[in-house]
Amino acid sequence: MIADEHFSLAGKRVWVAGHGGMVGGAVVRRLRSKGCLVVGLDEPRVDLRRQDAVEALMARLRPDAIVMAAAKVGGILANDTYPADFLYDNLLIEANITQAAHANDVNRMLFLGSSCIYPRLAPQPITEDALLTGPLEPTNEWYAIAKITGIKLAQAYRRQHGRDYISAMPTNLYGPGDNFDLQSSHVMPALIRKAHLAKQKGERELVVWGTGSPRREFLHADDCADALVFLLKSYSGEEHVNVGSGEDLTILELTQLVCEVVGFDGTITHDLSKADGTPRKLMSGDKLRSMGWTPRIALRDGIAETYQWFLDHVA
Repeated sequence: MIADEHFSLAGKRVWVAGHGGMVGGAVVRRLRSKGCLVVGLDEPRVDLRRQDAVEALMARLRPDAIVMAAAKVGGILANDTYPADFLYDNLLIEANITQAAHANDVNRMLFLGSSCIYPRLAPQPITEDALLTGPLEPTNEWYAIAKITGIKLAQAYRRQHGRDYISAMPTNLYGPGDNFDLQSSHVMPALIRKAHLAKQKGERELVVWGTGSPRREFLHADDCADALVFLLKSYSGEEHVNVGSGEDLTILELTQLVCEVVGFDGTITHDLSKADGTPRKLMSGDKLRSMGWTPRIALRDGIAETYQWFLDHVA
């Protein structure tokens, strides 16, 4: 059953915090088809860690709704190397935006979290009620704690001030506009770049981190944006909502698929000195699907589109 419209976007002013990133950019593209005005796109870059700057920006923009996609993000290496930055920066960003939204009487906001909020060994597929039921993955617990705080902020302002703030937890995302820097990127863009470089240099070996056995779920950024706009219009509740594809595969299988798309036909080897991370992370999408939303972009098609974007804009 399709969910009823709770919040009409027609004629509304919507600010996408983090519109310059992969997910934020995808949300902007999706919102433009909904009859609303996306504000803040021409604003000079603002340091969202500064409370005064965020308050001034909010007063200028006067949004009716906010999608909080702004965050300091990175892969295992970046998270493990800069734990203070990932915790401090993300805490400030989400706290400043939430408080400034409330102070400026913005009653509708969607906070964007991450699947790393769940316990490292959570039962699979992971349902929303698994939050805070066990220890986090050590390599990214600082980022996870910041994102859990973002969920709790939305809940707290909902309880104390009656604000219609909600949270969505996407799975691993990829797509055009992703970060392909090998020092800070997530697994998908890193594999695409590694496979491309190996093919370009005529190498016969591609080295991937760890055993290749961990299982991961992936969702195209455009599918994620579609789900987020759907939730912004249709959902009002204290509990966060998982956003995923509902399917996972091993890192080795992902590497093989990326190599096929890129055209690298060498050998895949493993650097066992590197951490695997969480053994499996597949989120249950039952709650979102019960509202009537499903993804549409197949993984192979999404990788091919992302690789073409990489060739056009990065390589």
